[in-house]
Amino acid sequence: MAVHSGKIAGFTLLFTILAMTTYRIAPSILSADFARLGEEVRNVVAAGADIIHFDVMDNHYVPNLTIGPLVCQAIRPHVNVPIDVHLMVKPVDRLIPDFAKAGADIITFHPEASEHIDRTLQLIRDNGCKAGLVFNPATPLHYLDYVMDKVDIILIMSVNPGFGGQSFIPSALEKIKAVRKLIDASGNPNIMLEVDGGIKVDNIAAAAAAGADTFVAGSAIFNQPDYAAVISAMRAELAK
Repeated sequence: MAVHSGKIAGFTLLFTILAMTTYRIAPSILSADFARLGEEVRNVVAAGADIIHFDVMDNHYVPNLTIGPLVCQAIRPHVNVPIDVHLMVKPVDRLIPDFAKAGADIITFHPEASEHIDRTLQLIRDNGCKAGLVFNPATPLHYLDYVMDKVDIILIMSVNPGFGGQSFIPSALEKIKAVRKLIDASGNPNIMLEVDGGIKVDNIAAAAAAGADTFVAGSAIFNQPDYAAVISAMRAELAK
């Protein structure tokens, strides 16, 4: 699929900037006020967010139903940071071109939701987006064995997917450590290692120490009155 050259240029610039950032905060709009979503994403980016995380659930792969490409298209003009689309849907291939067209910069999916993981990763890249795999707490990492050359991001779930506001599962730290070793061994230090689920001020440093560099936080940010104060507190913990 041909991708407009303007998107490629903007896409390259965004990720050059991201690569220069040691740690990235990615607020999940699942916890935002949907009645004023455009304002919410503008405010959280102004507060210091590096990425907007977009949770897509289908009431099939996970027991919840959230948002689709039209919402992604609606918020795209409101922010100049990457939009990170996490597809909790099965099957995934049909929606990938739609989200790419709607303005996604990163698209991740669960290996259990694809019949052909290598093909799905390539489909994401062919549509001009960074591609990644998502691992649930009980999903083994062996799916990475033959596709490390096609992943730009690996997302470790520290809760079971489907709902916001859950508590961090401590065993995720060991999985993050294991993935960090795989990234280091791959020879590609630009692969992002993201963690999603129960991330807040008092545990973000532990996730970073395990090897994560990108942190999804929903209720920990959007349920607070001052987004900038929370993001600043998270960065202070990461700086330690």
